[in-house]
Formats: sequence, C-alpha cells, structure tokens
Amino acid sequence: MSVERERTLGSVLSYLKRRQLESPGFLYAIEDDGGNVFWADPSCRLNYSYFGDTIVFDTTYRRGKRYQVPFAAFTGFNHHGQPLLFGCALILNESESSFAWLFQTWLQAMSAPPPLSITVEPDRHIQVAVSQVLTQTRLRFSQPLIFRETEEKLAHVYQSHPTFESEFTSCITETVTAAGFEASWDSVVTRYYLQDNDWLQSIYNARQQWVPVFIRDTFFGELSTNEGSTILNSFFQGFVDASTTIQMLIKQYEKAIDSWREKELKADYEATNSTPIMKTPSPMEKQAASLYTRAPFIKFQEEFVETLANPANMITDSTYRVAKFGEVHKGHTVNFDSFEVKANCSCQMFEYSGIICRHILAVFRAKNVLTLPSRYLLRRWTKEAKTRVVEEQPEFSNTCQESLTIYYDNLRQDATKYVEEGAKSIQIYKIAMDALDEAAKKVAAATNKFRGATPGTTLPNGDSYPSEEAQETARTMNHPGGEKERTILELTAELERTGQRCEVYRANLLSILRDMEEQKFQLSLKVQNARLSLKE
Repeated sequence: MSVERERTLGSVLSYLKRRQLESPGFLYAIEDDGGNVFWADPSCRLNYSYFGDTIVFDTTYRRGKRYQVPFAAFTGFNHHGQPLLFGCALILNESESSFAWLFQTWLQAMSAPPPLSITVEPDRHIQVAVSQVLTQTRLRFSQPLIFRETEEKLAHVYQSHPTFESEFTSCITETVTAAGFEASWDSVVTRYYLQDNDWLQSIYNARQQWVPVFIRDTFFGELSTNEGSTILNSFFQGFVDASTTIQMLIKQYEKAIDSWREKELKADYEATNSTPIMKTPSPMEKQAASLYTRAPFIKFQEEFVETLANPANMITDSTYRVAKFGEVHKGHTVNFDSFEVKANCSCQMFEYSGIICRHILAVFRAKNVLTLPSRYLLRRWTKEAKTRVVEEQPEFSNTCQESLTIYYDNLRQDATKYVEEGAKSIQIYKIAMDALDEAAKKVAAATNKFRGATPGTTLPNGDSYPSEEAQETARTMNHPGGEKERTILELTAELERTGQRCEVYRANLLSILRDMEEQKFQLSLKVQNARLSLKE
C-alpha cells in the first residue's frame, strides 16, 4: 500500500472508529489487503428499510483525475423525491472482486432484501459485480453519464453538425416503442455516417441497460418528466467537489447529511400541515392531495389535468387509444379491466415512477371511475410511507435490537441540535423547556401504554404483552416472520410513530425560534433607528 493510500485510509479510519464508539449501530468494514472501505450509520439502514426499492451507486468522485477523493455513495429517494443516503465507500481497488465485496458488504449491512433496481455508471467492473451479488436487481446505466461521454467522444460531430445533438437526444428520449427506437437510431447513424463508430456501437449493444423504452417496465423512483435530468451525485452535490480533500471529506459528508435531514423534516411538516391548491373539483384529485406528499402530488396533478387534452377513444370493449389532440401518432394503448378496475398503459409510467399516467386517468374519466384504486397509490410516495416497514413489510426490518439502536442514534443527534438552539437565550430556553415538557409527557404516555404493560396485559391491537422470557427469545431471533418478533415490531412501530410526532413538534419549535429571531432583529433595527432620530 502506498504512503498516500495509508494516509487516506488512516484519516478515515480514525473517524469511523470514533463514530462506532459513539453509536453501536454505526457499521464499517475494510476489504482484506487494504482494499475498499465501507461505512453506514443507523440512519442509512433505517432509510433503506423504508425506501430500499431502488438505489443509485454514485461513483462520480472516483472518475478521472478531477477529484482528489475516490469517494462513492449508495443513495436513493424518499417519499418527497429527495435524495437519501444508504451508505458510503472509498474506492481504493477497482477490480471486479473488490466491487463485488463492496456490494455484498453493503447488502449485509442493510439487513434487508436487495433493491428492485440500481443505477450505476457504465463501467464493466461494476456491471459484473452487480450481476454477481444483486442477481435479481435490474441494472440501469446512468443516461446523463452516457450523454456526457458521447459528447466527449463525438466532439467533432457535435461541432460540425449542430443538429446531431437534438436528433440523438430525441432518438433516445422520445421513442415509445423498441421498433421506433431501432428505426430512429439507424436513421441518425446513417445520416451522420457513424456506422463504424466504436463508441456508438458499444452503447447500442448496451441499449437494454439505459434506453428508456427498454427499462420502463421496472421501478426507478423518478418523478421528473425529463429522463436525462437525474444526476448520480445529487446527495453530495454542493458538498463534495473537485477541491475536496480527504481531510475535508468527513466534515462535508456530515454537512450533507444534516442538510438533507433538515430538508426532509421541513417537507414532512409541510406535507402534514398544508393543503395543495386544487385545479379541479374532482374527488380523485382531492383524494390524491390527502394521501401523497407534495412532490408526488404535483406530478399526479400534472397528469390528471392533462386528461382534459388527452381523450380516451374505445377500440374494443377493453382497449382504448389515448392521444393528445392533434398528436394521434404519439398515442398510447390502455387495456382496462372494468370488473377489477385495473388498467395498464403502453407508456409504463406507473411501473417506472409509481405515479399513474394521464392515459389511464383518461380511461378512468371515460369509465366514471371517481377515486384512485388502492393499487395505484404506491405507499412509498404517501405521507404514511415511513410507517410501512414494521406494519406491512417486516422483511425490510432489522432485528428489534438494531431498530432500537437506530432510534437511539437519531434521537441523540437531534437532541444535541435542539439543546444548542434552546440555550441561545433565556427566552428561547423557556420555550424549549415547555416544548420538552410536552414531548416528555407524550413519550411517557406511550411508554406506560406499551413498555409499562405487565406480562399478560392485553394491548390495543388485541395481542398480549410478551413475558420477560418471550422478550429475551424475541431479541435473539433473526427470522422477521416469527410471531414473537412481530409483537416486538408492533411495539417499536408505536415508538417510531411517537418519535415522528416529536419530529413535527421539533419542526414547529424551530419555526417559532426562527420567527423570534426575526422579530428580535426587526426590534433591534427599530431601536437603532429611534436612537439615531433622538441624536438628530
């Protein structure tokens, strides 16, 4: 191992060891012989238990010589469409076996099933590692990275033929069938005499992994209408860049986590306490507004309003053709089962993003379906997304002890910030203490209701509180389907819901504190102005 690599590893290891001492739920691992390094805090695992259906393996910062730190991140999207962190790594070895070790280590750390899909850079070593470890996961290459490399490798074509870029982009993003893509690709390649270009041939051979028309049958969790808008490094964008050194990395890493946590809290508060503006009197739009968080609702609303310009024309009793006025050639086919109120569309938007498309909605309008069937309300986009894990999908949950460690770590970190805010002045301190008293009463009530129950006590859900022996047995169980662990999981679910309510109280308090600071500032300005007036 080189001196520089030893210095890099040593600096990070010091941080990782300290974090693990602070939080037993913090995990890190080092590949044998000084290979790759992986770490994940309890929040990463909790995030994955909620939103681990699709992930992005962001290796932006190891590419080329532009970046000083060979940094990589496992990320995803929460119910607001905001980026989430599932773990981080230093890529010190880029072999297939090292990437395979990294994916295997990450999956074990998550203690949950593999994701439905993964987005990576177009790299052969990463592709092989994914195929070895995540055997049932759908692989997608990052379209923005492919576009970027195409522009670099075909710079002479971009410069000499200004129309090439728009035609190439249209070929990729606007074709709606495989046959349409093939015809459009052949046309572009022939028009610009690129039949023998090795780069274009290589990305054409990999079209099943990145061209939208071939991958829209799989969930990738994107709400944007622009296929090329997603960038791999969204979680750390603005925090880690070409100037970031290994000494700066940890500080920037923590800043990014804190920043996105605050944004999620704010979005949670807004979703709970505000009502979006309705654009129609439809009960379906009202239903969606009450269930979705803001970003998914805006996307749904956009599709719903577009049904006014996209009429559904019946072809057979169960088949419809939906197209925008004047654009019949761009229409989509919807198959509708009136008995089950079930439909599927050739655009596959619901399969890809989890939001129902305008074409199915147009058929629902024609068939007088007034509310969304539950199958089209993907829970991961709703306000209740973070109550799903232990209630509906225990297989995505860690053992009870690990879950409690995660809760402890999150509460400890947020409590530290709360104390810092509350100690700034006597006025803020009094408000903070009042808020703490209120929160303490609610937590105590939940504790007495569940943890304070004696063995044999009947709980609100009809189950009996487990005996001490049963509790000990449950703590040692790893099988999430066990009856005893399910009881424990139900209790931790209630504790989690109480914690979420505390998060709302905290957001309210922070809002009050900010208002107080603003009023204090305005009052200070008035006092200064009054003093100046007196002097004059």
